[in-house]
Amino acid sequence: MAHSEHNDNSMFKITLNLTLAALLSGVIIAIVYYFTAPIAEIQRVRMKEQSMKELVPEATSFTPIEGKEEWYKAEKDGELAAYILHASEKGFDGHVKLFVGVTLDQKLIGYKVLSHKETPGLGDQAFKPKFADQFKGKGYQQLELVKIQEEGKITAITGATITSRAVTNGIKNALIELEKYLNESK
Repeated sequence: MAHSEHNDNSMFKITLNLTLAALLSGVIIAIVYYFTAPIAEIQRVRMKEQSMKELVPEATSFTPIEGKEEWYKAEKDGELAAYILHASEKGFDGHVKLFVGVTLDQKLIGYKVLSHKETPGLGDQAFKPKFADQFKGKGYQQLELVKIQEEGKITAITGATITSRAVTNGIKNALIELEKYLNESK
């Protein structure tokens, strides 16, 4: 009988200790989040602004486009200089989120990756200049992805075709949406 009482008592203590440890861990995590969440949000805003500034360095301000989420007018001294569009497309391991810089005549300036989960050393090659430079100056009609290099077309990254397709389709869809938006605005 004594042995059984000892087991019940120790099981209660173990359960109580685990419960208190979990509760204390939760409180600590909540406190850390409370203090770091505003700092993380400020950092996200800075990174977004930096990405826009890298796409259109001559811009002096970025004004949100009404009715479009994460679309901006890049302005230089109050005059429209370019558009910055948010694009997102399913890649190999999650969505690839980009900012796309577009000239007033709807040609691509370039793109900046906001977030991705693509394979390091393979899929992330789509975010390097060798691949990204193929897009500069092209409209959506010229964004055709091929596996074997052809003049005037976007050559996919060997071993990362899904990521290459995600970036190409994301940019193409953003440019098509911009054209629709501009035609509706006229």
